[in-house]
Amino acid sequence: MFELFKALGFGLVVILPLANPLTTVALFLGLSGHMSSAERNQTSFRASVYVVIIMMVAWYAGQLVMDTFGISIPGLRIAGGLIVAFIGFRMLFPAPKGHEAPEVESKTHEIQNEQETDIAFVPLAMPSTAGPGTIAMIISSASTLRHSDTFAPWIIAVAPPLLFIIVGVVLWASLRSSGAVMRIVGKGGIEAISRLMGFLLVCMGVQFIINGVLEIISTWHG
Repeated sequence: MFELFKALGFGLVVILPLANPLTTVALFLGLSGHMSSAERNQTSFRASVYVVIIMMVAWYAGQLVMDTFGISIPGLRIAGGLIVAFIGFRMLFPAPKGHEAPEVESKTHEIQNEQETDIAFVPLAMPSTAGPGTIAMIISSASTLRHSDTFAPWIIAVAPPLLFIIVGVVLWASLRSSGAVMRIVGKGGIEAISRLMGFLLVCMGVQFIINGVLEIISTWHG
């Protein structure tokens, strides 16, 4: 049992800095200003569930999926970087609101539902929490641990699902606490956070792309 806790502790030390739930909370604050408290709670829960599912898939089938479709780790980083940068640009330069348009009025409820779904999976779950770095780390760790004797086989079988659930719970608790932050900073503060996070996301996306390109260059020269 001590070995299990040791494995969980080691996994949290590695995953939490990559997942960085606090960054996801800041992003959530910037994107959920139009939501009610109930909608924010539902989105928080869905995002946490999505994160657990993404990490499970990355652990058990990530390498298989990447091999099947010929996806490399640098390719994963560059694709994730493009997604992050695109989301950041949309937050930096939001589209003008067209409430007067009849088409918008007739589709308001449908659009709001679509936004909630998009926010929960993209960008909260992926790529903000379970981003390219997290997924790449999980895939490489799965490949390494399955061929090593660092931990007992039963620990390698039990620890990853527990670890991913713990990360999901941490994310859920962090997002649920964002309501108190929203009440403190107000609408103007949310708008400022949204623009700031947009800029940071563009920077993160560009950095993901740079890292992917550097990995490709180092592979060619190697």
